[in-house]
Amino acid sequence: MRPASVALGIAALLPIAAPSIAGPGIGAIVAVAARAGTSTADFYAARKQRPLWIARDGRSAAGEQLIAHLKNADADGLKSRTYRTANLERALRAARDGDPRAVAAADRMLSDAFVAYARDMRRLPSVPMIWVDASLRPISPAPATLLRQAASAPSLGGYIADLGWMHPFYAGIRRAIASGQGRTKAERALLRLNLDRARVLPSTGKFVVVNAADARLTMYEGARAVDSMKVVVGKPVHPTPMMAANIRFTSFNPYWNVPSDLAAERIAPNVVKLGLPYLKEKGYQVLSGWDDSAKVINPATVDWASVVSGKREIRLRQLPGPANSMGNMKFMFPNAQGIYLHDTPQKELLGEASRMFSGGCVRLEDAPRFARWLYGKPLRVPSSKPELKVDLPRPVPVYLTYITARPDGGTLTYLPDVYGRDAQALRDPKKNSLFAGR
Repeated sequence: MRPASVALGIAALLPIAAPSIAGPGIGAIVAVAARAGTSTADFYAARKQRPLWIARDGRSAAGEQLIAHLKNADADGLKSRTYRTANLERALRAARDGDPRAVAAADRMLSDAFVAYARDMRRLPSVPMIWVDASLRPISPAPATLLRQAASAPSLGGYIADLGWMHPFYAGIRRAIASGQGRTKAERALLRLNLDRARVLPSTGKFVVVNAADARLTMYEGARAVDSMKVVVGKPVHPTPMMAANIRFTSFNPYWNVPSDLAAERIAPNVVKLGLPYLKEKGYQVLSGWDDSAKVINPATVDWASVVSGKREIRLRQLPGPANSMGNMKFMFPNAQGIYLHDTPQKELLGEASRMFSGGCVRLEDAPRFARWLYGKPLRVPSSKPELKVDLPRPVPVYLTYITARPDGGTLTYLPDVYGRDAQALRDPKKNSLFAGR
């Protein structure tokens, strides 16, 4: 193809109105492409205008991979026509002759399409997530940030194929949707529901994911899972919420402040049955209230039958020690729901296939190992002082989620809807972002 015809071909492909260009020169076309965004222009300036997508021979395996994803953007809950894939294909064909100006224009178009697609995928869905720390809400990264991350990948084609800017859960579920998995309408809707839950999970930095659906905690560094362990999560009557927060400190030798409903359900019946010695044996104290000035009171003054029946609420606190339900440490991300991760003396529960026994908090299989990863070194209990606080040098995000279609290698593992969240969400699809625009 001659340079003049390249110029005319590229002008027809630009997403910006081509008639505004004075004449068919390729220099003018590239100038228009550069105006697509300052941040993108800065990215190319830092590379001395070296192409990202197109090789010296004019071919682009990564660009073709990107176009294939864009054509199938409906799998992401997006509209594929938004990305003008026919224009991108024509631009790539025009660049195959190796003309530097045609290559530059096509490369910019691919970058702009990638940025638009990646940012659209991070759009916040309407999943019922509690955002304790607003800074953890998904954001649309700057174009230059997205392009630098792509450029630094060991393989750009692999980065695009694996959706490296998204969490691996998202990539696995999206792959299943794109390949037509889900035999029924209900199964397809379930996949899309899980896709939206995975959409809010990050792919960069150091973070923790607790999947209540399979009672497992995974530690991530970037998109790579570096360690994992079993956990105990909330019973169906006390479900672990979907929540995102920053772990800020560890509390050693913790008290357990027993929620009022659990005091009535678990502890008061034992006091009625076994008498006050039960409280001493297990290390429980009765306090006068829930404020900081509360005093320890004589448990003999409590009508325990009234506590069992729900006529009276009390505050119970369990002292630090071997029997304490918090174990030796708890990992705090302060929130109004009173949820945290903690050690446990009841290791036998971790051997159960279904590990849903708690009041909503998350009990860890190996709290010292988790602490070692969090802090980057072994942590030992500094003293016997109760509630001894050790701050994290830098907060680490934790995401409590509910993935019931979990990617497992190249397949999906479907988990029971133990909390009924899938059923509730799918009963009213209009309130779910996964059905938006469909």
